[in-house]
Amino acid sequence: MRTCYTGEVCLDHLDQTVTLFGWVHRRRDHGGVIFIDMRDRAGLAQIVFDPDNAAAFEIAERLRNEFCIRITGLVRRRPEGTVNTDLASGEIEILCREVEILNPSVTPAFQLDDENLSETTRLTHRVLDLRRDQMQRNLMLRYRVSMAVRRYLDAQGFIDIETPMLTKSTPEGARDYLVPSRVHAGEFFALPQSPQLFKQMLMVAGFDRYYQITKCFRDEDLRADRQPEFTQIDCETSFLGEEEIRDIFEGMIRQVFESVQGVELPSPFPIMTFEEAMRRFGSDKPDMRVKLEFTDLGDVMQDVEFKVFAQAATAPGSRVVALRVPGGGELSRSEIDAYTKYVGIYGAKGLAWIKVNEVAKGRDGLQSPIVKNIHDAALTEMLKRTGAQDGDILFFGADRAKVVNDAMGALRLKIGHSEFGQAKGLFEPGWKPLWVVDFPMFEFDEDSGRYVALHHPFTSPKDGHEDYLSTDPAQALSKAYDMVLNGWEIGGGSVRIHREEVQSKVFRALKIDEQEAQQKFGFLLDALQYGAPPHGGIAFGLDRIVTMMSGAESIRDVIAFPKTQRAQCLLTQAPSPVDEKQLRELHIRVRQTEAATQPKP
Repeated sequence: MRTCYTGEVCLDHLDQTVTLFGWVHRRRDHGGVIFIDMRDRAGLAQIVFDPDNAAAFEIAERLRNEFCIRITGLVRRRPEGTVNTDLASGEIEILCREVEILNPSVTPAFQLDDENLSETTRLTHRVLDLRRDQMQRNLMLRYRVSMAVRRYLDAQGFIDIETPMLTKSTPEGARDYLVPSRVHAGEFFALPQSPQLFKQMLMVAGFDRYYQITKCFRDEDLRADRQPEFTQIDCETSFLGEEEIRDIFEGMIRQVFESVQGVELPSPFPIMTFEEAMRRFGSDKPDMRVKLEFTDLGDVMQDVEFKVFAQAATAPGSRVVALRVPGGGELSRSEIDAYTKYVGIYGAKGLAWIKVNEVAKGRDGLQSPIVKNIHDAALTEMLKRTGAQDGDILFFGADRAKVVNDAMGALRLKIGHSEFGQAKGLFEPGWKPLWVVDFPMFEFDEDSGRYVALHHPFTSPKDGHEDYLSTDPAQALSKAYDMVLNGWEIGGGSVRIHREEVQSKVFRALKIDEQEAQQKFGFLLDALQYGAPPHGGIAFGLDRIVTMMSGAESIRDVIAFPKTQRAQCLLTQAPSPVDEKQLRELHIRVRQTEAATQPKP
């Protein structure tokens, strides 16, 4: 029997005989004495093999990295000068009396302490990768976060209820993963993008506080914070208003950070409207650690000679903004050119700038090729609004609002997170949570020529905004809310519609007729007829929360077996072809395409 975990052996075990199980992390032969660093999920311990114990020493000579072993030995102090303060077991070592090779290992594909591994290598040999110290810590952290969530929600009266993995395909903003039915030829299940509709039906069923930590599936293009399958902390409540729901789940996140990492988040979290977030930062998930924000100049630039500004200032759906960078006058032309290239990624056609050398000199104190095309009144008002000081630089965005928001928002983060930004005090380290509220109900989709739900069609409008649904949908705001942390949206939810007449207005605004609504959402609409209570909820991205806590660069580093950015599992080689018999049973014939014949990267 194991006495304790290998990494937990310490001075408390001094002079005791212990039995440990684990893997050979490193073997060192010092000419007469062999040292083994033995590893398990709790950490490392140093095992000493003395030639006086001939049987154990003979086996030690055969040990290699990643052999799985059992040892029994005496815990003793390390000799003076050999203490390793980096290890919990660094003050002791174990003199081996007996060792057994439980299973040898072939030569590993890489050394576990190699810090320069490619992600392809790591994901191909994921089992070995998961043995690395950082990955062990990440997944243990994930476990502790999950347990902290469960403890909090249990104390708040929430119950864990599972919802189906095989369900009906419904429009929720991304492509569904479809599963063909063998029994019902030509028909398909969908893997759930979220349990949204089921959790609403659970509220109608009377389970007024539900949660589950569940898998969700979306067939969409991937990036660092997305996976085709991801884990959601999904929650729903009845008989609570928007502010009450936010209070409960703000408390949950605060308790999780305090219990897992000893971090005390601000109380209460700041609240910002969607309109303010977009106006000041160009993003509905602003990173509040960056001390830079936009200044709107559209009304100032309408009659300037610089056409880029004048056209954007007068065109509907466009904007002109300035981003003041204190001390940015030090930036070289090559650095400015690099920023210009960077914003081009987000659709910007260029990046206008003005260096403010001396505010008191007005036009003569400004340095930029565009100054000559902007009249004095506009320059004076620009300096006043931005609060520009000597030595600053002003960057400008002028285009369609989306391009400006995306490009200048990205520039704001790029500068704020840079060494320059940190040296100038433009970045404040720490945890900066934020609630973003009052989202628009709809956004206009130019391709289809119709409004689409910004969140989903069951999001409730703000009180008093119901009439906008039929008269001016663009003006309707919703009871939706997102929790943002350091520029990441970690949770989002809303109060739901529970009254039929309001739901009908929303469907009409979305140009969804009664027949289409019944076809897509009939099972939920039918349920809502049976005295549906007022209800609302929120869902958090567990992967994102753990990624932020661990300091990892990608959510792939906190998921045991993730997919690549091409939605492939390099460990199992999924997705993969299936045999013809399986296809026939599913009533499917695969049509060969040029893309399908290309080899996988």
